[in-house]
Amino acid sequence: MPKPVSLHPAFTTTAPFLSALAAAALLLTACGTEHAGAGNTGADAAAPQGGSMRIDDPGKDGVRITSLTLPSATPSPTGSYSVSADGLTTGSDSGISAAYEVTNESAEPLTYTVIFTFESSGGGAVTNRTETVRDVGPGKTVRGTLRAGELPPTAPRVTRAQVLEVTKVPAGEAPADPGTCPDSGIRVSADEGDAAMGLRVVGLHLDNCGTRPYSVEGYPLLELLDDDRKPVDGVEILDGSGEITTGAGPDEQPRPVTLEPGESATAGLVWRNTTEFGTPVNVPYVRVRAKDGAAPVTVTPHLDLGTTGKLGVRPWEKAAR
Repeated sequence: MPKPVSLHPAFTTTAPFLSALAAAALLLTACGTEHAGAGNTGADAAAPQGGSMRIDDPGKDGVRITSLTLPSATPSPTGSYSVSADGLTTGSDSGISAAYEVTNESAEPLTYTVIFTFESSGGGAVTNRTETVRDVGPGKTVRGTLRAGELPPTAPRVTRAQVLEVTKVPAGEAPADPGTCPDSGIRVSADEGDAAMGLRVVGLHLDNCGTRPYSVEGYPLLELLDDDRKPVDGVEILDGSGEITTGAGPDEQPRPVTLEPGESATAGLVWRNTTEFGTPVNVPYVRVRAKDGAAPVTVTPHLDLGTTGKLGVRPWEKAAR
């Protein structure tokens, strides 16, 4: 398994020009003794520029933001999180960061992928950042800090941050980070996909990052899972995409593929999100096995299958180098 992500604790500093009242608030926040009541739903707070306050953030699916650090030249954020002033930054980094915590309330270790959004006072997204937090044990809480990074000069000022989306998979089935290699020597992942005129295509990628050849033939084996990672019924998984569309190219016959170390193969998921009569089906998780007997990897392509009830799967093909 790849090594867990290294997480660094949040930090705060006191800007020299803060008023005595704001400095005292910062000290209370640093000591963890200031706990403002919940109930602020996101309206701008009347705190001094670079000031600090703490209001409970309920978060989402076990992930919540605990503090937001802004450069002192940035206006104070909304009353949703603890905010601490920081000195003016130099260079390309914005100096904006969010401290967060991830709590696993399940009975098994989980790996979390979280999309955080940094927003302006008007509620518009300034930038989104994705963080993967690996191997959070049952009942455990892991804390870390995420930086907003470089922002365009014309970007509006960030005043708040939120947890936008959370996906979580069994730690032993999480896709490996790019640049790392699982013990199996085989890395399975899904790309962000493409959508046009209601047609959806997501690529599956199989990388031989090990030291020995690896052979596959035919189609990846799939299990479709709902939000609770339980099997989704009523969807027909088709060999090939011809019944879905001809726009993804002709169906190729499965053939043996042998990957030498450093080589890759691709397959594809193809569907339409047409919605007519019935209840639309959404599949956030797909458990993938490269072939029969291979270890499963759970990816998160978020299949919006509509009411079509069909998902086409294209066979493994060696990727061009």
